[in-house]
Amino acid sequence: MSLRFRRKSLPMTSTTSTPISSSTSPDTPSTGAVPALPDRLSIDPRSPYHVASVFEHDIGIRLNGKERFDVAEYCISQGWVKVPSGKTLDRKGQPLLIQLKGQVEVFIK
Repeated sequence: MSLRFRRKSLPMTSTTSTPISSSTSPDTPSTGAVPALPDRLSIDPRSPYHVASVFEHDIGIRLNGKERFDVAEYCISQGWVKVPSGKTLDRKGQPLLIQLKGQVEVFIK
């Protein structure tokens, strides 16, 4: 599965960022190393797929070409994201998540 990113029409300078695929790990000398984006990532700290160092940067997620701002977990290789289902909570008080399938694109803002 290949990932395609749309570049913004802004001129590239040292202050703007570009999308990064999960297989690369570029280094920016002025701000330090940008971590490689994992294939699967969760915002829940109790999850085995939670990587705290990735959340130091703003992460963008597109599902089927539309940017989503409510994603709790994603998997690029399997092509799904998990999002909260309204205000519904499970019996432990956590948001009830539903799984949406499609082409997942992840990038650093």
